[in-house]
Amino acid sequence: MPTDWQRALAVVAHPDDLEYGCASAIAAWTDAGKEVAYVLVTRGEAGIDTLDPAKAGPLREREQRASAAVVGVTRVEFLGHPDGVIEYGPALRRDLAAAIRRHRPELVVTINHHDTWGGTMWNTPDHRAVGRATLDAASDAGNRWIFPDAGPEPWNGVRWVAVAASPYPTHAVDVSATLERGVRSLLEHRSYIEALTEEEPEAYCRGFLEGIAERAGERFGGRPAVTFELFAR
Repeated sequence: MPTDWQRALAVVAHPDDLEYGCASAIAAWTDAGKEVAYVLVTRGEAGIDTLDPAKAGPLREREQRASAAVVGVTRVEFLGHPDGVIEYGPALRRDLAAAIRRHRPELVVTINHHDTWGGTMWNTPDHRAVGRATLDAASDAGNRWIFPDAGPEPWNGVRWVAVAASPYPTHAVDVSATLERGVRSLLEHRSYIEALTEEEPEAYCRGFLEGIAERAGERFGGRPAVTFELFAR
């Protein structure tokens, strides 16, 4: 992965998307002195079947802020789009272009925008919509005639968009030193995880993330890794 940048903005649909996808890499970046901010399109309020959205939203927002802090991220924003029914289109692109103009990143990170997770499992509409809108918004943010009322001055400084959890990875970050923090970051989403699986939460988080990092390492240098599909601009 490129390292000649200082500011990154991670844009995903739900609390936990970054923790399942790339928090260990974000920890490596913040350890290196880089600035990373998060933008969550929803509060994840529809994500826990046993909890009413009015209660789940604030809970998941708190868990996300705690999770971000584990990997050195203190700037976390929620755009308030409805969970589960995010619509790709100008309204979403406008909100994301405004966020990019506010944060002025060189690197933008988002979640898998492809239809499937490697052809074996259908991706969710929210992930597809947010991933594709983020790729578009990285260009929208630099054009002063597109969404002229969206935020501050245009920002044409996005050099790359990195797609986490893509089935078509091109680059990777060595997370040998930060994988444990990635596990702890995911574990902060305890309410969500306890509703998702009957497995003990720490064993579930560790097994999931270590397995992904080890499989990635088989392709990228033999060390635990987090992978990205990188688009240059």
